Formats: sequence, C-alpha cells, structure tokens
Amino acid sequence: MKYLVTGAAGFIGSHLARALLDAGHEVVAVDSFTDYYDPARKKENAAGLGVVRADLALDPVAELVAGVDGVFHLAGQPGVRAFGPVFADYLTRNPLATQRVFEAAAAAGVRVVYASSSSIYGDAERYPTPESTPPRPNSPYGITKLACEHLARATARSFGLDVVVLRYFNVYGPRQDPTSQYAGVISKFAALIAQDRPLTVFGDGGQTRDFVFVKDLARINALALASDYRGICNVGTGVSVTLLELIDALAACAGRQPEVRFEPPVAGDIRESAMAPARLMRVFGAAPATPLAEGLKALLASTSHQTPHDPQARVIV
Repeated sequence: MKYLVTGAAGFIGSHLARALLDAGHEVVAVDSFTDYYDPARKKENAAGLGVVRADLALDPVAELVAGVDGVFHLAGQPGVRAFGPVFADYLTRNPLATQRVFEAAAAAGVRVVYASSSSIYGDAERYPTPESTPPRPNSPYGITKLACEHLARATARSFGLDVVVLRYFNVYGPRQDPTSQYAGVISKFAALIAQDRPLTVFGDGGQTRDFVFVKDLARINALALASDYRGICNVGTGVSVTLLELIDALAACAGRQPEVRFEPPVAGDIRESAMAPARLMRVFGAAPATPLAEGLKALLASTSHQTPHDPQARVIV
C-alpha cells in the first residue's frame, strides 16, 4: 500500500513512517520543518524517508494525496502554551491545515487517521476518562485540536470523509527532542538524569499522566487505518502514574537518584490525565503494551548524549 504521513520528520511521525516502510509499504512523507522543532533533529529524523517539504496551510494538498491508499495526518502545532500572539500559529497549523487535508482526502476517497490529543478533555470531569466525556480544553493546543475533531465530523457528514480520530495521551520514546520547549516531561527528565542535573517539577508532583510508548502508538495508528471504524478513540495504556512516580521509575532505570526541585504550577497544565481503554480494546483488539520501565530504558539509551538547553521541564500533552 501507499500512505501519506504528514509531520513525518517529527517525533511520532518519523516512528510511524519507518514502521510502515518496515512493513513493506510505500510512504509519501511530508513535513513543513517549521521553527518549533530543532531543524537538525528533524533532518536526522527524516533521514532515509525522502521527506517532502510542504506547508499544508498554503501549498497544494491534493497533489500529496493523489494516488495514496490512506492518510495519517500527524502534522500540527504542538505544546501547551499561554494565549497571545502564538494563537495564530495554532489556528493556521491545526484547523486551517487540517481542513485542507480533510477536503483533499474526501475528494480522493481515501481514509484518514487524524492525530488528536487528550488535551481536548482539559480538566476532565471523569477519571478514567472515556471518549463520551465532555471536552473542556484549557489551552490553545487543546482548543484547536478539538476544532479539528469538529472539522472531521463535519467533513465526513458533508463530503463523505472516511476518518478515525485518535486521541493520543502522553507519548514518549526515542527521538523525542528534550531540547524543545514543547518536549514531553519524560524526554526532558531523561536527558537531565543522564547529565546528573537537577529536575524541576512544576507543582507538587502529584500530577498524573498515562504515558504511551511511541512504537506502540505507531502500531495502533496502522490498526486504525486498516479498520473500518469511524469515530473517536482514546489511545493510552489505561494506567496513569504521578510525576514523582515517574521520577522514581527513571531513577531506577538509570541507576542514579536525581535532585528534584519544585516550582509553582504552570498555567494551562492539566492536573490529572487517565484514559479509559474499553473502546480501544473493543475496536482494535489491542492497547499499548510496552511496560513503562522498558520504554524508559529505551529512551534513556537514546538520550544519554543529549543535554536540554532549558532544564525547566514542563508537562506537555
């Protein structure tokens, strides 16, 4: 088969593109190489993928979709950020670009897997959180990701788009950039521990997260495209840990106990995150299965030589 992967030079996209290639498929890899991600790291991620540089909000999208058997749309503006001038980037790179992808896919009659986020739940009213929980996003990222979900539903209804929406919980693993302001807390903590530097926790460390190993996520994406399911599905392990528990697990894997410093909570960060895996198991018959300790060891092995530019780690969904 031939698949389009947007955001293919990014952390998750590069893992997905390589998994598809390893399975014998042909991949049209696309990335805008925008400035929110280290260009050198993106170039490294893109090695061997033949990534096409394209801005999905401006450049022709129909040409990218032409001739493919399915689309994995992972591109977008990441990270929890405060409101302000940056909000325009979220609008352009999330809803605007995504709608152009949806319209092109609908016109071509190809199925789309859209990468959404648990950020759309915000401070959810139910834990563990099933897909029926009313969304209450509290960041530009979560708000625009939810807007993209509405666009998926509207395009499916009006133009027959065949789409499945996956709400990723906290993804981690090799190739996640610990130097980025948008990096997940695990990649930053792992790099800091490898350098014997102190960790900064914003809040009391009791925040909970469901951490998903990136290779498991790639597999779930492939299952989603191959299925006939149309709708929304959480993607996580169904098991959440606190940041303090995460630090203990990282310390055990690394064989060293880091110094931990505490700072006031950051506006926009979510206190609890816990997914209900029932629909994931029912629809795809599988859930991410890599144990946290095993995934952390793989991440530590890949980041032992990396030093974050900014040691102030934040929890990014």
